[in-house]
Amino acid sequence: MPHQCVRCGRIYDDNAPELLKGCSCGSRLFFYIKKDKLEELKKATSKLSEEEKKQIEKDVMDLVGPNQEQPVILDFESIRILKPGKYELDLVKLFDGKPLIYKIGDGKYIIDIERTFEEINKRE
Repeated sequence: MPHQCVRCGRIYDDNAPELLKGCSCGSRLFFYIKKDKLEELKKATSKLSEEEKKQIEKDVMDLVGPNQEQPVILDFESIRILKPGKYELDLVKLFDGKPLIYKIGDGKYIIDIERTFEEINKRE
């Protein structure tokens, strides 16, 4: 499956060494995508401005920590970036099964992460 650098847009195959050490542009953030969705990814990422790309990198690094040495792979089909700060998440795919999600109001939900991971660990 191909991977695309978030910053410069270069595309790498699964076994590319850049996926382990980072892109030649210095970025350590990649989109992961199935080959049949490659054109859709190219189209979606080509619409992002340089400022939006930097904001996406900042948002992700805020989540994973600033000292992240390993590259970060975003599954294009599980995490859809609409614009910086606004994302659509496929929680079922991200949690590899059935996450425990509780609706508490109009557009407000709670995800029981601890119990979801307990269920995932039981299956393994």
